Amino acid sequence: MNILMALSQREITGAEVYAATLTHELIARGHKVVIVSDTITVHTEAPFIPLAFNQRSFGERLHHVRTLLNIIKQYDIQVVHAHSRASAWSCALACKIARIPLITTTHGRQPVHLSRKIIKAFGEYSICVCENIQTQITRDLGFALDRTILLRNMVDASTFAPQPPRLRCSDEDAQGKIIVSLIGRLSGPKGDVAYEVIKAVLPHPEITLRVIGGHDLPERFQQFTASPQIQFLGYRTDVAELIASSDVIIGAGRVGIEAILSGRPVIAIGEALYEGLVTTETLAAALSSNFGDINDVKETRFHFDRLYTDIKQALQLSRDENSLQELRERVQQEFSLEHIVTAIEKLYSQVYVQFKHYEIPVIMYHRVIASESEKGVHGTYVTAERFREHLAYLKDKGYTTVTFDDLRNNRYKQRFDRGNKWVILTFDDGYEDNYTHALPLLKEFGCKAVIFLMGEATYNSWDADVPEGSAQPAERRFALMTPDKVQEMMAAGIEFGAHTLNHPRLAHIPAAEARRQIVQSKQNLESIYGREFKTFAYPYGDLNEEIKAMVKEAGFDFAVATDSGDVVFDHDLYQIRRIAIFPGNSMHTFKRKVSGWYNFVKIRREQRAKRK
Repeated sequence: MNILMALSQREITGAEVYAATLTHELIARGHKVVIVSDTITVHTEAPFIPLAFNQRSFGERLHHVRTLLNIIKQYDIQVVHAHSRASAWSCALACKIARIPLITTTHGRQPVHLSRKIIKAFGEYSICVCENIQTQITRDLGFALDRTILLRNMVDASTFAPQPPRLRCSDEDAQGKIIVSLIGRLSGPKGDVAYEVIKAVLPHPEITLRVIGGHDLPERFQQFTASPQIQFLGYRTDVAELIASSDVIIGAGRVGIEAILSGRPVIAIGEALYEGLVTTETLAAALSSNFGDINDVKETRFHFDRLYTDIKQALQLSRDENSLQELRERVQQEFSLEHIVTAIEKLYSQVYVQFKHYEIPVIMYHRVIASESEKGVHGTYVTAERFREHLAYLKDKGYTTVTFDDLRNNRYKQRFDRGNKWVILTFDDGYEDNYTHALPLLKEFGCKAVIFLMGEATYNSWDADVPEGSAQPAERRFALMTPDKVQEMMAAGIEFGAHTLNHPRLAHIPAAEARRQIVQSKQNLESIYGREFKTFAYPYGDLNEEIKAMVKEAGFDFAVATDSGDVVFDHDLYQIRRIAIFPGNSMHTFKRKVSGWYNFVKIRREQRAKRK
């Protein structure tokens, strides 16, 4: 997808690091990202377009909107993701005009006033980085709870290897100073916190306080520069190394996360709260406030008189490897880069699909017959004449037929790009008439398709060989394609996938047999045709979570269902919803089914039926 990241900031912030980290991961996953902001200090591979969101006069904001509209058009932007109030306000108006969705990440407590209640500018969904934000924007600003999503700051834990405790003579020895690092800006509320922390440690000469952050030293801090206890290191790019060479870290937000991942005890003090020493018992409270940065009410609570005691307790914690490791594992789980980026990535496609009421249609056929004499008992066919009409319509309306091979390596994320009007035609079972009747028409109209083959069966034994007296009527025998015919279709650009050995209901047979049906069908087909089979179709659309896990473990990239699965294609790549074509479907019905919005109607119909 094509995403626009919008920030408003004049110096490095947690929001910028968040947006830059997210951008890096999205680009690595095949998305295109553009960043607009007043400034940017973190390296990013995305194009950067400066835009002074912090200039907030009416005229400037109109300029922001005009500029955003030009960017949206130029880069074919499909989703805008704003990370600040100033940028979100302008983006909300631009998105409304451009008719594309807006998502915001709310990084801090929001001001409460009438205009904010009227124009919330949180977008379709707002991602809240902690519980206190989620509580505040729903309670005080009236934003709907079901339109908020709790996802914490994303951190790549692999870049923060836990370090052993720094070697010192003793806690009290003058030659073995306790190195405490305070990391954060020296401006605004964080500057107030830094000022109080310095005052609290000055009476304790065994502590050396390193103050890390801020490009310039504000005037009120000048009085401390003569003290040998206080070291002002300014803005640094080697923060990870400085954390590792510290005994105790003081900070909030991302600082707390990175310090814990590095195996250092953290005293969480942010703009709003003094959370104190973070332990396994106090972690939940620290997470709720983003390590002290955000309260859910408009008040602050600080206890700097506890700081010295917390530092001493932090030193004891630094020697407790088990507690630090448990703390690290919990933080690693809460701030998982893989989990959070995947959730945001899926949110982008979900909100776009919901907003546009469109998703790539995946169509399901079985047989294509030339005359009435070829039809069977069951209605799993279309006539060649009607199939020709389908292909002619697709070609006339500018559709491009694609296969799952075309969508691999993240290319399915390009399905909404300008000019990409995609549809996937699938055929189950591999009937011989797919070769005799469907292939000539596919060639005539220059269309692709995906056919799912059986790994053992040579005819439709699953519905032709029913026991005598069965409630299910026996179908006529229809031959499946022979390998030479499959090879010819492969050469014509048709993709083939696996459909088990002989078409059982996978969720209704023993797990061992289900696994054999999945794995062995893949192995058999790859042995016969000398190429990988990476797409799977569940017979009858019969599946559950255990069956999906088997398909994934077998090495398939995509798996298609029938009348199950989310309306969003990539919500679950192992349960992709398909739209069945039946012999009684008119051309009007076919047009609806390939429109891209049919599944919205279908799912609503299914939901109504369940409620009855």
